[in-house]
Amino acid sequence: MDVTEKIRLVTREPTEEVVTQEELLNLFNTNIHPKHYIGLEISGFMHLGSLILTGFKINDFIKAGVKCTVFLADWHTYLNNKLGGDWEKIRMVSKYYADAFKMFCPGVEIVEGSQLYESRRGYWLDLVKFSKNMSLERTMRSLTIMGRSTEKDKIDLGQLFYPPMQAVDIHTMDLDIVHAGMDQRKIHMLVREIFPKMKWKVPVAVHHHILAGLGEPETAQDSDSDFVASKMSKSKSASGIFVHDIDEEINSKFKKAWCPEGIIDKNPVLEISKYIIFHEFNEVIVERPAKFGGNVTYTSYQDLEGDFAQKKLHPSDLKTTVSKYVTDIIRPIREKIVLTDELSEAIKKTT
Repeated sequence: MDVTEKIRLVTREPTEEVVTQEELLNLFNTNIHPKHYIGLEISGFMHLGSLILTGFKINDFIKAGVKCTVFLADWHTYLNNKLGGDWEKIRMVSKYYADAFKMFCPGVEIVEGSQLYESRRGYWLDLVKFSKNMSLERTMRSLTIMGRSTEKDKIDLGQLFYPPMQAVDIHTMDLDIVHAGMDQRKIHMLVREIFPKMKWKVPVAVHHHILAGLGEPETAQDSDSDFVASKMSKSKSASGIFVHDIDEEINSKFKKAWCPEGIIDKNPVLEISKYIIFHEFNEVIVERPAKFGGNVTYTSYQDLEGDFAQKKLHPSDLKTTVSKYVTDIIRPIREKIVLTDELSEAIKKTT
């Protein structure tokens, strides 16, 4: 595969930003199989954003010849008080995440934080060295990467280790490409600022779109908190489409989704059309009675959005169509990922 095609795969949607394009081009010109990672906290049930949209992007990297790693951040999960800070539950849910990504992203490597820290004795020394280059004020500002606000949340000392640990993970794994949702951008910019001072390799940063929940969008005071406020969340079951939802649940959630007629800005149903459905299908067929215009076929998201904006496509028809295609995507995934009663209860009690 030539470099131009590799760049196309890495930069296509749901990618929103590459820091920098020039560095990415140079990387592919000098390294056939660069090393990538995406780090994930281990918490609730997998959904459209956490597995499918993220998995689509990982698969783009794999197709481009990149060596991809999903880093299951069990220590970060503990620090962030997810799953009740219960290590037994964290280990149980880690296996669920590992199995899901191995199934959805064939060829991906799974690394747990515990494995990394046990095998790299120099990690903790590097963490101290890195922390000496990071002010307390900057650390506090970085806490949005873990979905925390210094204004709303009570922050404990342990949580302040979260940002520097995330940065040192990147150095320890000797990565060429760091990949995350846009909500993690701050930590990657911190890496790009501090790593050169320490003479550590600076990776290319690739940030993908954060999929919104199905409810009316919430607005926060700043863009970083805005990602957290509106994104599809494991803790908001009514606004998320989960990979274990049965067909009827998916249909019911889309019927209730926020989708005002003619409104395209922050419309979650349109977002799913753009980032999920058109990623997998070359055309989308809206089925409707002849008295409402008959069936219509869209071969691009832009055409579908245009008709919706001009009120040529009704919200109910859009919701029904998106629900059908999402169900077709989720059904085979649901059948392959084992969700035991024990695992389900462990997640429900701590979500």
